[in-house]
Amino acid sequence: MDLLTTAEVAEYLRLKERKIYDLVSQGAIPYARVTGKLVFPRQAIDLWVMKHLEGDQALDANTPAVYAGSSDPLLDWALREADTELAQLCNGSGDGITRLLDGRAQLVGLHVIDSTTGRFNDPAHCGLGGMRDLIMLRWAKRTQGLVLPPGNPLGIRGIEDLRRTDLRVVQRQPGAGAQALLLYLLDRAGVQPPPAPRPGHAALDEDAVAVEVGSGRADCGLAIEAAARRHGLDFIALIEEPMDLAMKRRNYFETPIQRLLAFTATERFRETAAAMGGYDLSECTRVLFNA
Repeated sequence: MDLLTTAEVAEYLRLKERKIYDLVSQGAIPYARVTGKLVFPRQAIDLWVMKHLEGDQALDANTPAVYAGSSDPLLDWALREADTELAQLCNGSGDGITRLLDGRAQLVGLHVIDSTTGRFNDPAHCGLGGMRDLIMLRWAKRTQGLVLPPGNPLGIRGIEDLRRTDLRVVQRQPGAGAQALLLYLLDRAGVQPPPAPRPGHAALDEDAVAVEVGSGRADCGLAIEAAARRHGLDFIALIEEPMDLAMKRRNYFETPIQRLLAFTATERFRETAAAMGGYDLSECTRVLFNA
């Protein structure tokens, strides 16, 4: 992380140091204290400046306090524990992207794979390429794989075994990032995908996949390692995927998102992620894209 001193940020912004101290005392500029010394993350300062562009002032004033998009056990927990007061509406990555574009969500979680390149969350390929005020942050890299009953009674070894006609595979709803990932993995393995789930028969989140497998209504499904662990199920890792957070620039400094970002720096957050399993937080909150 590139950190600026008070003198350096004053020079960077072409302001006097006294003005920087005034902004700090007002809580108007992003900063941190390290051993009592003020420091200013350059990325946060850049975003703060972008927030104050005159052309952005009228945008998104009435965006509802909603998190939409992909479900994630760690994020679901963190949104509550950080007291963000964001309502959660987790109907899949595709739905979240639509709500972000329509101004119906402040924050969106997504993990969308481009079936042509195998890349995740590229704004140009997931419907966000035209947003001139898009900010994307890394949430975590997550281990995705097959969730299986305890003891793996059917002896499933990998994605190739899903060509077996005796397996009942629980699927996610159309538009969910996990459903797109399942189809991508099956295609890469040369396996014909199972029939699309009937309306009302798709699992709507990670836990729902685990519940279907744990109850015996399905033999396997694709979900993250944390969901398998939480339900005491077996798990075969297939791929590590990035889950990212997207928002409009003006919402980056709103209270709900700042509370979430601050919470990710706590020891409690890190300990909980480690206990859940399957998360790599080495890039957590890193700015990936700033339109």
